[in-house]
Amino acid sequence: MPVKSLRTPEDRFENLPDWGYQPNYIDDLPGYEGLRLAYVDEGPKQGAPTFLCLHGEPSWGFLYRKMAPVFLAAGARVVIPDLLGFGRSDKPVEDAVYTFDWHRNYLKAFLERMDLRDVCLVCQDWGGLLGLTLPMDHPDRFTRLLVMNTAIGVGKGASEGFIAWRDFMANTPDLDVAGLMKRATPILSDEEAAAYAAPFPTAEHKAGVRRFPALVPITPDMEGVETGLKAVEFWSQRWTGDSFMAIGMQDPVLGPDTMAWLRSVIKGCPEPLKIAEGGHFVQEWGEPIAKAALERFGL
Repeated sequence: MPVKSLRTPEDRFENLPDWGYQPNYIDDLPGYEGLRLAYVDEGPKQGAPTFLCLHGEPSWGFLYRKMAPVFLAAGARVVIPDLLGFGRSDKPVEDAVYTFDWHRNYLKAFLERMDLRDVCLVCQDWGGLLGLTLPMDHPDRFTRLLVMNTAIGVGKGASEGFIAWRDFMANTPDLDVAGLMKRATPILSDEEAAAYAAPFPTAEHKAGVRRFPALVPITPDMEGVETGLKAVEFWSQRWTGDSFMAIGMQDPVLGPDTMAWLRSVIKGCPEPLKIAEGGHFVQEWGEPIAKAALERFGL
């Protein structure tokens, strides 16, 4: 049974500030045939480290516009997929389509299709909830980690800030994405806030926006908990790569306390870079983060 989906009109993505990268598309990932996944792929295709940048909710690849140029200037490859339901990727309209494993499995299929090697996982928010579960299945592909304001879902509850966010989203079917981004990240210009909202012209395009908060594995019976526990074991026992952590200290949902726990389970993770004024979408302070990570990695 084909998944009913919407595709955001291309004119919504015209003249975005600092985002001139050409999109690429895949529409035949196994199990996801007919759903078009969009991604940016810049820099050398062989012989260079790859920065795989995963966004979260309710953002899209545009979130990495301040970090990608730094990685590219260092001679690296940068791959930035838009999760299904976000950005230029197709948006299934039925809320029930969106599950933890549904997202995780197409990311695995994408990783394999692209045959990415020497990968630095760059992740925040849902980019981490999903992305941090990938290297255990492909330990030969991942060599570095740059992690920001995220968590691993192990079914052990959540902060009051997160519960409030989840409940707000459950009662907000047509979220004002630009308004939310502006409140969460006051340094954004009106044009930048509008760019975050570009993928979502109607409420029908926002099923993914609505669903993601409810999918975070915060109780033991939720999908993703078993995967998350295995990921914790991987990062604490078997991870042999290099790591770098940056924290937006003003994040009320996935801030310093959550990140302190996450650092404790990532083997060899050094002292984090603390962005004092940074909020949840800490990539908006991304240039110094990217430069510090490259220095840490010796790239």
